[in-house]
Amino acid sequence: MIIAHRKPLEEIVEMLGQLNPVLVLGCGGCTSICLAGGQREAEQLAADLREDYGNRGGQLEVNTYTIERQCNADFFADIDRLAGDYQAIVSTACGAGVQFVAERYPRLPVLPALNTDFVGFDKDVGWYEENCRTCGDCVLGETGGICPVTRCAKSLFNGPCGGTRADGTCEVDPDIPCAWFEIHKRLREQGRLELITRVRPAREWQNQIRRTVIQEPYRERYGK
Repeated sequence: MIIAHRKPLEEIVEMLGQLNPVLVLGCGGCTSICLAGGQREAEQLAADLREDYGNRGGQLEVNTYTIERQCNADFFADIDRLAGDYQAIVSTACGAGVQFVAERYPRLPVLPALNTDFVGFDKDVGWYEENCRTCGDCVLGETGGICPVTRCAKSLFNGPCGGTRADGTCEVDPDIPCAWFEIHKRLREQGRLELITRVRPAREWQNQIRRTVIQEPYRERYGK
């Protein structure tokens, strides 16, 4: 699923400027599952905005509404009726959802409440790790279901570098397993080790360090 996290409140406030009233539009899709943009998070953002404006002597009229997905037109009937009552929509969807809403209401400022991070899965409650970079050329069928683009610190396509440690960890961080060590082990267990000899053309990758998101309310839980 798509993983995202909330922008700093001051950034959202700056985007809003003098726009008032505001609808915080929650999304029941990916950002709800990753605890960043569902109904609860939309209501929390609205409460934070009210408090912030109140602390500065102002008053913001802000309401919330959550739909099942902001990237699908089938769920917008209620929002179509509501949108005209607001000067702006603050979307808690991913970047795709924000753009979908903005295209549907082109005369209305649609502002992102979240930063969209990556495609990943749940490691624990509020803790998510990247497992797909949507590179457009999936090799998981040849690598035992382990992505070398996200799991290898150097995104190597054709086997490990010379920095694999004797215990199978990565030279970049001893807490990170070497992706190609894991791929070799998985293919061997599956009886498909010959696949590791296939060579693919080199790619030019940048900023390929595997990313992690721990939502702010859960950082203390994991000592982060």
